[in-house]
Amino acid sequence: MKLKTLSTAILLATVPMTGVFAAAMDRSGQSISAFLQPGNYFEAGISVLDPTVEGQEAGTSATQRNISDMAGDYYFPSAALKFQPTSKFSFGILYDQPFGADAEYKGNNVFVSEASNTILAPTALAEIRQNTINTNVAAVLPGALATNLTPGVNNQVTQRAAALVTAGVAPDQATAESAIRNDTAAMTAITQGVTASITQQVNNTVATTVDAGLANINGLLGTGNTRVEVDTQNLSFIAGFQPTENWNIYAGPVYQTVKGNLSLRGQAYSIFNGYDASIKETSGTGWLAGLAFQIPDIALKASLTYRSEIDHDVNINESIPTLPALTLLPNGAAAAAGIAAASGETKITTPQSVNLDFQTGIMANTVAFANVRWVDWSSFSIRPYKFGLLSDAVGPLVQRPNGFNLVEYSDDQISATVGVGRKLNEQWAGNLSVGWDSGAGNPVSTLGPTEGYWNVGLGLQFSPAPNYFIAGGVKYFWLGDAKAQTGAQAGGNEYVANFEDNNAIAYGLKIGYRF
Repeated sequence: MKLKTLSTAILLATVPMTGVFAAAMDRSGQSISAFLQPGNYFEAGISVLDPTVEGQEAGTSATQRNISDMAGDYYFPSAALKFQPTSKFSFGILYDQPFGADAEYKGNNVFVSEASNTILAPTALAEIRQNTINTNVAAVLPGALATNLTPGVNNQVTQRAAALVTAGVAPDQATAESAIRNDTAAMTAITQGVTASITQQVNNTVATTVDAGLANINGLLGTGNTRVEVDTQNLSFIAGFQPTENWNIYAGPVYQTVKGNLSLRGQAYSIFNGYDASIKETSGTGWLAGLAFQIPDIALKASLTYRSEIDHDVNINESIPTLPALTLLPNGAAAAAGIAAASGETKITTPQSVNLDFQTGIMANTVAFANVRWVDWSSFSIRPYKFGLLSDAVGPLVQRPNGFNLVEYSDDQISATVGVGRKLNEQWAGNLSVGWDSGAGNPVSTLGPTEGYWNVGLGLQFSPAPNYFIAGGVKYFWLGDAKAQTGAQAGGNEYVANFEDNNAIAYGLKIGYRF
């Protein structure tokens, strides 16, 4: 059963959609299959995803409104160029877009700004409001009593004495006032009444001032929708050594860029409602290494590839219009001034990963294939510099004394795809696959509220001539249900929305050429 030609045809028919809608921000799946093709080879492909991710406010949200589709459609290209100058050495360049995010909330929900939004959660704000009023009243009241109590008591005595004279109970004003002042119970009641009146007036004045200040602070909140867009690009430069026909040892550097934009809006983000972050394109380097084994005559091919994490030191342009709200907290004014003046780099580290690919002939003109991928998302987090300083300041309010991250994941991602491919004739081949993804934890970030998936896929390849082909495919995804939580809730069980019964459909197209 000589399947060398068939193994190539079926592997290419899988088309570039391994990741497409994987856990966290994983997209491309980072396949190196093109580098393992025989001879000199070029390919280019594109994948398109059309997801539907809808949900409902839940958990700590005060309302239970529906959330319309928040996941954006996106596409990403891939390309590869591989040279085999000798039977022992090969070189290749792979291009893909491994990680990304594209989402925007619309409609009426806790992720869209409204006039009724408050700088902090209503319960927390009510407590702060009352504590602020109590503190100010305690500071102002002694002076108000010292200034107004005696005049107020005298005024009450005068009014009561005049009433007694008018009623004929006392012959004149002086006699009536003397009688009242000599009546201990009457004077106690008058003093208490005047004290209560002055206290109420001080309370009212302070409350009016505090409420006006809160209204001004609430006016700092952002307008519009929560949205996020993150794009990455990878260039992998690979050198391979083939000591025999069966083995391939390969490694090389990886150049990666990342850029993105983020806006947080709505009551879900409280004091971060209005936060904007812009990451201009920046670069970092990492590496990959792997080992492949093949027996061409039976279409057996296996490879194991490790990719390192990649560090990016980024000066994120952050806008936090709500900083004056920190004046509501003890020593908040100094904290607000310090954050406004602060500057520093943010480290973003894209995760390490391992890919295991396998295929083998199972009968004439038929191969089985599998891909397993692990991504270290549990070690990934993003805490922009000023975002982190503000989270430190407000963290104690949400039981996060050490602050919190903008994005983090609790679990590693494991995904797997298995399938069968068949050569139909000299020009046509096709495949059927089933995929599963574990997700990266639940609850999960509001910026990507799904937990893994199941999918089924179909691929078809047409080869007009032995040295080139056109392949296409489609996959349907059942996306995992997830509870969405903000950064301030991460690490706990609290959440602000629930997303269920969502799906996605992906399309892929690829061309390949041997030369």
